[in-house]
Amino acid sequence: MHKAFSYRLRPIKAQAMLIHKSIGCSRFVFNHFLGEWNNMYQETGKGLTYSTCSRVLTEKKREFVWLKEVDSTSLQNTRKHLADAFQRFFQKQNDAPRFKSRKNQVQAYTSQCSYSKNSRPTIEIDRNKIKLPKLGWVKFVPSGRILSTTIRRTSSGKYSISILCEGCYLRSIPARKEAIGIVLRTEIFFHFR
Repeated sequence: MHKAFSYRLRPIKAQAMLIHKSIGCSRFVFNHFLGEWNNMYQETGKGLTYSTCSRVLTEKKREFVWLKEVDSTSLQNTRKHLADAFQRFFQKQNDAPRFKSRKNQVQAYTSQCSYSKNSRPTIEIDRNKIKLPKLGWVKFVPSGRILSTTIRRTSSGKYSISILCEGCYLRSIPARKEAIGIVLRTEIFFHFR
């Protein structure tokens, strides 16, 4: 079973700058392939395939060196999100995908966690820190096997992270026999025995 948890992220300045770059690169890749897809569809009546986009992205990384500065899985996920948007559009579930603007209220990118037999996972949690690709260790508040993370920046400049886990369990609060009463809109707290 997969569960997602959202936590407040506290990056240092250098990490915040890299998050900005990652969001910008993801937006660039999305908009570039959306434009290419629209042009191809107008010319031939068929859009681009995911594998074609993968090949073109490799070429674009040679042309735009700054695309190599960010996590490669975030760019792969951006292409997956675009392919999913077109699939939903053709199934008449959503409107056609639109170009992303840097003026959007919330901006995000998604990094995939990869597990290999010989090395550690690319995303790890250690107490109140999470290790993210290219960002390193970032403070956050806490289990299970991580599948992916989505990092968001709001217009107010606050960051949050959503972690998709497999086999995650929320820590339950132990049951108490005492009754607790709370009066809203006041600062009074009652504890009955």
